[in-house]
Amino acid sequence: LITALVGVGIGSLGITIASGFADLSSMTPTLAVMIGLAVAIDYSLFIVSRFRHELTVTSDRAEAAGRAVGTAGSAVVFAGLTVIIALMALSVVGIPFLSVMGYAAAFTVLMAVLIAVSLLPAVLGLFGEKAFAGRVPFLNKRGSDDDTPKAGAKFVGLITRRPAIPLVAAVVVLGALALPATGLNLALPSEATSDPATSARKAYDLVDEGFGPGRNGPLVVVVDTQDADVEAPVAFGAVVGKLYENDEVVNAQIVAVNEAGDTAQILVTPRSGPTDPTTMDLVQSIRDGETELNEEFGLSYGVTGQTALEGDVSDSLQSALAPYLAVVVGLAFILLMLVFRSILVPLTATLGFLLSVLATFGATVAVFQEGWGGLIANPQPIVSFMPIILIGVVFGLAMDYQVFLVTRMREDYVHGASALEAVRSGFAHGARVVSAAAIIMISVFAAFIAEPDSLIKSIGFALAAAVFFDAFIVRMVIIPSVMALLGDKAWWLPKWLDRILPNVDVEGEKLTRELGATESAPESARV
Repeated sequence: LITALVGVGIGSLGITIASGFADLSSMTPTLAVMIGLAVAIDYSLFIVSRFRHELTVTSDRAEAAGRAVGTAGSAVVFAGLTVIIALMALSVVGIPFLSVMGYAAAFTVLMAVLIAVSLLPAVLGLFGEKAFAGRVPFLNKRGSDDDTPKAGAKFVGLITRRPAIPLVAAVVVLGALALPATGLNLALPSEATSDPATSARKAYDLVDEGFGPGRNGPLVVVVDTQDADVEAPVAFGAVVGKLYENDEVVNAQIVAVNEAGDTAQILVTPRSGPTDPTTMDLVQSIRDGETELNEEFGLSYGVTGQTALEGDVSDSLQSALAPYLAVVVGLAFILLMLVFRSILVPLTATLGFLLSVLATFGATVAVFQEGWGGLIANPQPIVSFMPIILIGVVFGLAMDYQVFLVTRMREDYVHGASALEAVRSGFAHGARVVSAAAIIMISVFAAFIAEPDSLIKSIGFALAAAVFFDAFIVRMVIIPSVMALLGDKAWWLPKWLDRILPNVDVEGEKLTRELGATESAPESARV
């Protein structure tokens, strides 16, 4: 907790300094603190857990800290890299405020990683024997490995006994949760999505009732006749007439003309509201009609206004989703291949992530868009940029759990255990820390559900749900089931690829070998 607060403090200070040189959205610090606090606690917890285990092997606390940083610390670095890649890749979307949010959150994650591998060992040394002082009476005492992972060992034993059954059950559950996502509707926050108790929403509803829903989201058509073949008034009238041909236009009138008299603003009132998909269909229809008028009169025009702008942003976000996923998943896949020296392990990790994200979308749509559970008083479309942020953050966190859990399996497998034994022993040692980390992160994210802002509330809910689905269903059930079914094939890597890939040795095999050689050497040689 100490190191997490230090890391988040440094990250927040850096963001505050950056606000003097760049424009930041009001949500940027909140998102950065939300993510930074969660990963900082996770990374420190993972290293401290390994340090606690190493104390059962050696009485030298300095050596135990070194072993913990050399093994778990390496995994933390690579786990942090996956989160940073996912956040930095938000720049692929091409929307400045999202890019800045990604950079800020990535900076706090970087601080969390650096603090975990530097300040944390120093803090452990500072506390000395008191690092684990103060014990809860009913918890197991720290001892040998044999009495540590009882619950985890029993659970993974049940999972791997008939792995096909829990695998199919988990996939069916996540698939069922994902079904509401088929009705996903995206929009940007506005008066229409604000709390019904606010004055802004009350005014919005009064306008809707008295003048029709389209009055709250008028469109602006700007007509340019500088190169027109007819006089400007005739061209303006032609555009207004063309607009009235559309049944979804309630009113179209010229509201302003520039001093030169060659450019006009036409206010268009749609029949539907600003968040209605029909309105964006109208925007597209008006834009499509420009070609005909340009050929006939030589004029040109564009459609703007808050409603059109919000629709364009939503379309940009949706079109950027596929390239964003390709960049994030592609880079992380390569990174995980380096970590695990395998193709199938990164592949199953990625497919599991996609399952958890789809289930999260479904749950979020059900609660915030459809109003299930009564969590919000005004069901509304999902915020347009929430899916991108959710994918970026959750992918990084999901890979964290994958690295934390499967690294120990890889370590045991490299040290001679069979594939099934490695899955069971690795899960037994890693499940407790992953469970604790997930519960901490769920608590951090769920705390933001209490925020009055519906945007923050929905993001907090979605992140908490995603962590739950990914940690406790994907990583705890699907991954060990798949690993047990694959056996030795899980660690298969083509020989030509094995020669190309650098060996990052996250499991600390070289460290263990070097320490073993040092301990077996004569005293004079060690000196």
